[in-house]
Amino acid sequence: MSAREKLSIQSDGRVSVDESPVENELSTDDVFHLLQSQRRRAAIRYLWDTDGPVEMRDLAEQVAAWENDTTVHALTSDERQRAYIPLYQSHLPKLDEEGVIDYDKNRGIVKKTPLVSQLERYLDAGRGPDIEPEDEERRWNAYYLTVSLFGSVLFIGAAFRFPLLSLVPSLAAVTFVLAAFWSVSVTHSLSV
Repeated sequence: MSAREKLSIQSDGRVSVDESPVENELSTDDVFHLLQSQRRRAAIRYLWDTDGPVEMRDLAEQVAAWENDTTVHALTSDERQRAYIPLYQSHLPKLDEEGVIDYDKNRGIVKKTPLVSQLERYLDAGRGPDIEPEDEERRWNAYYLTVSLFGSVLFIGAAFRFPLLSLVPSLAAVTFVLAAFWSVSVTHSLSV
């Protein structure tokens, strides 16, 4: 029974279930409450990439793989369990209760509902243009490495009097390399 259904006892003792119309919008408080958990966010992202119902086990394994920065095939049993149990007992029932997913706990089937689209803009804003923090770090490391390699080639070429590079005065080479490092460092610090 979802949160939008109510049990009522009739005067003759019968119990009936009243289904109120499903709300078409989540409140901002509901959105932030639902998205406060990294596991819920990961479950929603997994469901975006799928069409139709998925097995809860598959969803839990992918969430565990993301949490442990590994693949589904490389997961240990403990890693699977650490993600599966909270998803099964808490996170998926909460998303179901709010109408974001349809979760059949007995069959282990999860399906996104149209309401999930209301969460998309909040999750996309935090994700940026599909750049994960590790990718961002690698990108900055590549910038620093490029400047280092260019500076090394410039210095070695000037020291061994390679044609063209020996024409660059040492002071100009040092100034250029320092300016390049300075500009990359300033840009990096401003982007954080």
